[in-house]
Amino acid sequence: MFETHLDATYAWLGLAVVSVAAVGVAAAFPASPPPDADGVARTVDSVADGSYPATAEHGIAADRLRLAEGSVSLRDERGTARATLDAPRITPVVRPTAGVTPGAATDARLRRVLDGAPPDAAFDDPASFAAAAERARAADARWTTAPRRITVRRVHYGDVRVTLVG
Repeated sequence: MFETHLDATYAWLGLAVVSVAAVGVAAAFPASPPPDADGVARTVDSVADGSYPATAEHGIAADRLRLAEGSVSLRDERGTARATLDAPRITPVVRPTAGVTPGAATDARLRRVLDGAPPDAAFDDPASFAAAAERARAADARWTTAPRRITVRRVHYGDVRVTLVG
């Protein structure tokens, strides 16, 4: 009556192996999803696709940010998320930080305009504004420290229409 059947032993060993494998797979899943790059992309697109000057902000829960032509990427310990932008062209405005070579992408005048200054207060004429925006767009997209919020501002200066993101 208390005999051990050989089939039952193999069944219990198989069940133990499957249980350990299931726990290992469950432990490998991240505790939370990667950052919300899609939400940032929707905010950028909503401002950039408009015909009128506008400003919007979007909170970011990530450590690193990269603004590239046609995409936005966020990265932290949970992973990396990338979203495609529908906006025709954005101008990334990166705050100068240690370890980043100052250049066109860190133009302080573009930062002032993004922060709310009128373009005619920061630039002499629409041509210099357009040139600064073009240099910022031409700079290589780099990973930078992500701010707690991203600001998107569509600005018109004469015939120049620019969407600043930073």
